[in-house]
Amino acid sequence: MKHIVLGTAGHIDHGKTTLIKALTGVDCDRLKEEKERGITIELGFAAMTLPSGISISIVDVPGHEKFVHHMVAGATGIDLVVLVVAADEGIMPQTREHLDICKLLRVKKGLVALTKIDLVEKDWLELVREEIREFLQGTFLENSAIIPVSSITGEGVADFVREIDKLAQEVEERSPEGIFRLPIDRIFTMKGFGTVVTGTVVSGKVSIGDNLEILPSGLETKVRGIQIHGKPVEVATAGARAGINLQGLEKSAITRGEVLVHAQTLRATNALDAVFNLLPNTPKPLKNRTRVRLHVGTMEVLGRILILGAEEIKPGEEAYIRLLLEEPTVALAGDRFVIRSYSPVITIGGGEILDAFPTRPKRLSPNLQTEMDVLLKSSPEEKIKLHLWKAGPAGLSFAEIGMHLNLAPGQLKSLVDLLISQGEILAYNGDRLRYLHPRVMDELKESCLNFLREFHLQNPLQPGASKEELKSKLPPQMDSRLFQHLLSLLAAEKKIVVEKDLLRLASHTVSLKEEEKDLRQKIINLLAKAALQPPTVKEISTALHVSSAELKPVLQLLIREGILVKVKDELYFHRSAIAELEGKVIRFLQEQKEMSPTQFKEMTQVSRKFAIPLMEYLDAQKITLRVGDKRVLRK
Repeated sequence: MKHIVLGTAGHIDHGKTTLIKALTGVDCDRLKEEKERGITIELGFAAMTLPSGISISIVDVPGHEKFVHHMVAGATGIDLVVLVVAADEGIMPQTREHLDICKLLRVKKGLVALTKIDLVEKDWLELVREEIREFLQGTFLENSAIIPVSSITGEGVADFVREIDKLAQEVEERSPEGIFRLPIDRIFTMKGFGTVVTGTVVSGKVSIGDNLEILPSGLETKVRGIQIHGKPVEVATAGARAGINLQGLEKSAITRGEVLVHAQTLRATNALDAVFNLLPNTPKPLKNRTRVRLHVGTMEVLGRILILGAEEIKPGEEAYIRLLLEEPTVALAGDRFVIRSYSPVITIGGGEILDAFPTRPKRLSPNLQTEMDVLLKSSPEEKIKLHLWKAGPAGLSFAEIGMHLNLAPGQLKSLVDLLISQGEILAYNGDRLRYLHPRVMDELKESCLNFLREFHLQNPLQPGASKEELKSKLPPQMDSRLFQHLLSLLAAEKKIVVEKDLLRLASHTVSLKEEEKDLRQKIINLLAKAALQPPTVKEISTALHVSSAELKPVLQLLIREGILVKVKDELYFHRSAIAELEGKVIRFLQEQKEMSPTQFKEMTQVSRKFAIPLMEYLDAQKITLRVGDKRVLRK
């Protein structure tokens, strides 16, 4: 069955609630105060089935100026609006404000109910009808039907229902695809069932047993039951007004304005990028950084407007803005919103969210104007590329791209697959895919290559840089999986060589200058002659008349070549001396079974200065094992 939502709009006491009762038999004024004062304060709800079989949910909104914020909440997700104008009063202040709100929320279809016709003469009725026609010029209701009705006598009610049915058939049924969201507009407890929340499913679908999350609070729950128009159902899809029975949550834990979503599919935000229209009838320009009231979904939250490229917006003008919010809210690209001034509280404008998750929200990028142009005017493919470019090395997951664009998974997958096949975006990390803009990858590659060029320039005798050192020079947002992917790409392109933990340019080879070759040979000769009593690095430096900075790279080269062995800081031995020592120690222990430090010194003819480091070296090489103060041969 097709479900649509119809909302009322109009000034206080123009007969909205009475009209709904005449249509459905339901009295939407449910509070004692409402009945006593004869006005609607809270949102009211009713339902009916039209002659065509279409199921229609009706949201009755308050007309009083003090409760316009409830009217905005009620207008969220409506397909049709009934602008109610009393024949005995005509157009009034909240008639204008409610119509402005409907325009700002992009309600596209509706009609006018000219109520209380039993209170006026026919001539007066025609004058009011003409006033309404003039008032609606240039709006989405310009050519809509104006149906005179009397909720008391029933006159015109049948014509009114026929016109609603005609419009309802023209409303396009919403797709059940997309991210499930239900902005909560009512919370109550049902005896024997527990906590129930109601609202309009603005996108996606929800089923009994689904795991849900309430945002922005983050409370998790499960669907115990679903009702549409008081009847139990298994599934509620986009466009339906539904009551959701939640498991394990108290009524007091939930607040109107929060949003019901599938667990782990969305997150709240404290900043929004948007295109904004200041209403032409706003009394004064809107200044940069003005504190305002944002209405999005069923939530009202305070925030400040940052205007891009200007210090104010004049009445009737459009501008790009960033909203910095004082509390987190839940919204997605494409959502409509309304802005009311902080004080006095009047509707001043509204617009469309372009990005609900801006990067660096407190800093306006110089390119933000251009980026907003893309988000407002370009294709979904261009938007995907922009969001990936802005994400940088962190990239985005499939779900994150979906959140940025507010696209159904099926549609998004087709777009992503197409962009990958065209080389417009990149995917990495196997089963847990993340996506990256190719320019980001190109910049990372160039950063790697530049680092290695500089490293080889500064360390010509080093075989390469460590992976850890390179990663520390790259953007911190890049995770280890992307880093490994980056190295694999550069290696596959034969631009770098990966040897265990070392990286080098494919073109790099260790080559010695003539003076370095000469120094290398002198070190070999000096340490070969010194055997087990070599000079320290400082002594070598003095003996060969070179600085420590010149000496150490050549020492490290000789270690890598296997010619020298570093036993301890400042102590380097010729490999042949160490090999001879190892042979002597092994033979001694095979015969004597154990060796004391004194025996070691006698055998090697070295002082304690060399004996202790050499014994510790043999332990580290797993040739000997220290037992007490003696050494034995390791088995």
